[in-house]
Amino acid sequence: MLLNVRVLAKAKAKLCLNARLTHQVTPMKAIVKGLTAVLFVMMAPPSWGQTLHTPFSELLASHVKPTDDGFSTQVDYSGLALEKVKLDQYLSSLAAIDKDEFDEWSQPKQLAFLINAYNGYTLALILEHYGEIESIRDIGGFFSSPWKQKIAPLLGEIYTLDDIEHTLIRKDDRYNEPRIHFAVNCASVGCPSLRQEAYTEDALESQLDEQTRLFLADQSRNDITDKVLYLSKIFDWYHEDFEKGFQGAHSVQAFIALYANTLSLTPLQVKKLANDAFEVKYTEYNWALNDTK
Repeated sequence: MLLNVRVLAKAKAKLCLNARLTHQVTPMKAIVKGLTAVLFVMMAPPSWGQTLHTPFSELLASHVKPTDDGFSTQVDYSGLALEKVKLDQYLSSLAAIDKDEFDEWSQPKQLAFLINAYNGYTLALILEHYGEIESIRDIGGFFSSPWKQKIAPLLGEIYTLDDIEHTLIRKDDRYNEPRIHFAVNCASVGCPSLRQEAYTEDALESQLDEQTRLFLADQSRNDITDKVLYLSKIFDWYHEDFEKGFQGAHSVQAFIALYANTLSLTPLQVKKLANDAFEVKYTEYNWALNDTK
């Protein structure tokens, strides 16, 4: 994949000039404007056998590290910062996909694209503020949370992270896929792990299944006793997504029961889950940055 270097260089020069003249434009917003302005010269379709998401997989494999307990991952943001150009180029390749092309894709291909976009733009946002923050929630102000900043050029529009998750992925049950909550990563310790590879059309089902099992098996987030089911706040915030009949499950507890083997549940526990008989308590969510340092 090659860029029109000369045109892109001129666009970047203009972007830098505008950023100096307009003090109210943040670095991330400046990047968004620049990306939008030069989309017509950005990445050509993937070639030479390289898929769209290969560069992202390479970045994740290099800079995402498993935690000692094996249930989660951390990001080497310092190392990733050294390859920020590669991340920006990958995001530009996503931005170059138009809606007509996207609409022709299979649902797994669409969903993999959107999950990768969410995770990629989240990483880019963290890099813009890295060294100044201890949590993603430190970005922005009271009226400008990190999830409501328009930072993501996609499909001919500029979206927020909330737009990607709640409109493009979750709205209208287009995908009816509750397991996306174990795939999108909010750059926090309490989040499900950031995978060490990009999501892809062919592997999406197995990737989502593995992410779900890994998250549920982490007893620091989810645990079960004789009477109480301790769950991550994710199941509180998005409980309705687990109540829409995924694999026959119409409640959070029924969804948990789908993974009885992974969780080594007893027949009695499975029966109680099927009847929503457990008291549910939600564990504290850790918003600390998922940094390796």
